[in-house]
Amino acid sequence: MRRSQKFEKPKNRKGTLMQLGGYLMRYKWRLLLAILLTIGSNLLALVGPLLSGYAIDAIELGVGQVNFSRVFYFAFWMVGFYLASAGLSYGLEVLMITISRKVTYAMRKDVFNKLLDLPIGYFDVHQTGDVISRITYDIDTVNSSLSDDLVQVSSAVITVLGSFLMMLAISPKLVLIFVVTVPLSLLMSKYLVKKTRPLFSRRSGKLGKLNGFVEEMVSGQRTLKVYDQEESTIKRFDIRNKEAVEAYYNAEYYGSMIFPMVNFINNISLSFISVFGALLYLAGEMTIGKISSFVLYSRKFAGPINEMANIMSDLQSALAAAERVFDLLNELSEAPDAKEAVPLANIRGDIELCHVKFGYDSQQRIINDLSLKVKAGELIAIVGETGAGKTTIINLLMRFYDADAGQIYIDGKEVHEVTRDSLRKAYAMVLQDTWIFYGSIYENLTYGKENATMAEVVAAAKAARIHSFITHLPDGYGTILSDEGANISKGQKQLLSIARAMLLEAKILILDEATSNVDTRTEKKIQEAMRNLMKDKTCFVIAHRLSTIQNADHILVVDRGEIVETGTHQELMRMTGRYWQLYQAQFE
Repeated sequence: MRRSQKFEKPKNRKGTLMQLGGYLMRYKWRLLLAILLTIGSNLLALVGPLLSGYAIDAIELGVGQVNFSRVFYFAFWMVGFYLASAGLSYGLEVLMITISRKVTYAMRKDVFNKLLDLPIGYFDVHQTGDVISRITYDIDTVNSSLSDDLVQVSSAVITVLGSFLMMLAISPKLVLIFVVTVPLSLLMSKYLVKKTRPLFSRRSGKLGKLNGFVEEMVSGQRTLKVYDQEESTIKRFDIRNKEAVEAYYNAEYYGSMIFPMVNFINNISLSFISVFGALLYLAGEMTIGKISSFVLYSRKFAGPINEMANIMSDLQSALAAAERVFDLLNELSEAPDAKEAVPLANIRGDIELCHVKFGYDSQQRIINDLSLKVKAGELIAIVGETGAGKTTIINLLMRFYDADAGQIYIDGKEVHEVTRDSLRKAYAMVLQDTWIFYGSIYENLTYGKENATMAEVVAAAKAARIHSFITHLPDGYGTILSDEGANISKGQKQLLSIARAMLLEAKILILDEATSNVDTRTEKKIQEAMRNLMKDKTCFVIAHRLSTIQNADHILVVDRGEIVETGTHQELMRMTGRYWQLYQAQFE
């Protein structure tokens, strides 16, 4: 299949960070302001320990030997600097929350748009719950990291550099202690991060699978209860739940080791500072105030390193979540229309398939060598056993999938020569699995034709034999249908879907087991009404109940991706071949 790609798929964490950075750069001016606020806040906070040392040096040996005016002077400035730092920190927090909210909105919007841009094949192999998990849980995890962890990382970098420079200015000799302890902290952190990184990716994956399983079980409640599978389902859920909990525990447990290990090493450095600082004081190289300032700066220096180790698990979790989000965004989209493709206009409804071959994967071919010619206005019925390739033919006609070989023509134009949008608008489709969204009956019926008049809606509803039911509802066509139409029967949902298809100005109609949820009498009435309503329109009907297609212009019998018989009902019955066997089997 020919497909396109919107983003370059990242091969590693660097690629993920670059794509995440792309979202942040959309708000570069706000980001620049955030950087300035971060620098300002941390630099103001770094002045405090220096002023504290000056205040302590104002204390002389002996009782009452304190220069209080000097102490109060430096204390006053300390309060001022810390207040200013706190104000800038508050502004930074508000700004980062705003940026992360905008990034989250943009990311979720891009993911949703991407979902609409993906080929049908993507949803055939990915669980709905897992997709929902990416657009909700994973993006929320990234959002939390952006608003909290990014600020801490930025502050840590500035604080560490600033504290180091201040300690270097106070005593280069004491700084030598960190030559040993800092590399040891970094090596320990790097080792533990490398070990725990796969655990966070596994955690996100297991949570996605758990959500997918829960979504399937919730949507299949009726089937679950009919087959008395509650106990079995609980056991299966327990397995997946246990896997998700274990993955979560392992990630958090091993991730939590980083902070105490790094904190231990930094506390050792503080012990060394106390000992060597005392020796330098005795040698007259440092004052008590300078030692105090150095200790405070060493805590500021070590604190961010501890914090970095502490939030490392959060950062890894966010990166794992971001990878899942970008994996979806980097999926191959549907192939773009050819440059020379033109909109399909003045549609008649002639369809032709020439030696079409297709398989959903390279290992198994569904359509082997299919050729078919349908004239405008004909009613074509497609029958065959399950897996024969009936629905696959429809998927190829609408370009949900592209054929591996062969050509498909509509009105004499090869489907790749026309735009996909105009091609699909040429069809109206009613599937066995009906789709009703939350909204009024009127909104559901006019989904494909929003400018439809009430008279047109009523005419379609009458033709679909659903008008009487609608008028007996309290609010008529304004009645609100709940999620997936749970407050009406399957048969009524099917009739609404048929009425919705009737409203479209499409020249080609596809009915894939469209009347499977209605009784035989209603089905016959619907077919009669549709036959009158859809004159001069090409109709494809996939049916298992052969008694409903006896009036078809042509009946195609499909077996293993090939048309093995074709003709009218009477002609096929006289052949006593495959169709005759299928027909007889239904009445045995």
